[in-house]
Amino acid sequence: MSGASLMLAAWIAESLIGYPGWLNRRIRHPVVWLGTLIDRLDQALNQPRLGRRPRYALGMATTLVTVAVAGGAGLAAAASLSASPLGWLAQAAIASSLIASRSLYAHVAAVADALECEDLAGARNAVAQIVGRETKELPATAVAGAALESLAENASDGVIAPLMWGALFGLPGLAAYKAVNTLDSMIGHRNQRHEAFGAFAARLDDLANWLPARLTALLLASASCQRQAFTVSCRDARKHRSPNAGWPESAAAGALGVRLSGPRRYGGEIALEPWLNADGRDPAAADVRRGLALYLRAAGLAALLLADIVGLQRLL
Repeated sequence: MSGASLMLAAWIAESLIGYPGWLNRRIRHPVVWLGTLIDRLDQALNQPRLGRRPRYALGMATTLVTVAVAGGAGLAAAASLSASPLGWLAQAAIASSLIASRSLYAHVAAVADALECEDLAGARNAVAQIVGRETKELPATAVAGAALESLAENASDGVIAPLMWGALFGLPGLAAYKAVNTLDSMIGHRNQRHEAFGAFAARLDDLANWLPARLTALLLASASCQRQAFTVSCRDARKHRSPNAGWPESAAAGALGVRLSGPRRYGGEIALEPWLNADGRDPAAADVRRGLALYLRAAGLAALLLADIVGLQRLL
């Protein structure tokens, strides 16, 4: 079974079923296992009394160990299941747990539901589940913008990137990527505790997401059939503080005709981020729905791309 076939089957399963609640209650989610490992290594090795260089080195070791553990587990699972006649189904089930397309849609749809009901408090609580900024005082337009930004960025990190690395390197590649992404979300922060310890993890995540971010932007722009989506993405992506997130976010901004990013508050401090598609209007609840529809169309294009790869591999 090729990596592309595996990821196509896994994605279909994840889109239809997601990660079952009963399974989560019984064994938790694989990302939780990774998070537990990362947290224990962080607590044990990331000591404030150490200098910057030792903390950087220990953070690098933490990153490499975590990625090796995840990739090794994926390799062991693939090897043990490949001998079974139905082992590919088990591999697809495992792989499906490391894709987040269904949960991403559900989280953003919850924001849209609250905004459409004019429940601003509920919308703020819903968007707080998917963004790192402060949301308690956000107006409705900023809540809608935050939801769209998270949708675009996580379409890359949570969907396209896992599919790409899984298609290229199978279950081991998918598991290793998920470890890199989880490391970045937990220790790849520019704060006092993690600036040195998480620096290597952050750079590795940037590298792992370089191509998927640009592919996601291309898919979003193509799904919109709007020239402006391509124009804004190429023009504004580099304005973003992230070398990758600006690509899908600016493509979504151009496709929907809204402005995204801009100033926001983190930990009591205002970050003066530039606008993406600055000439666009402020987003509203209807734009979150349009963003979700755009996301589904882009996902459909990605599924067709995977299916084409599978078909080409069979011909060859």
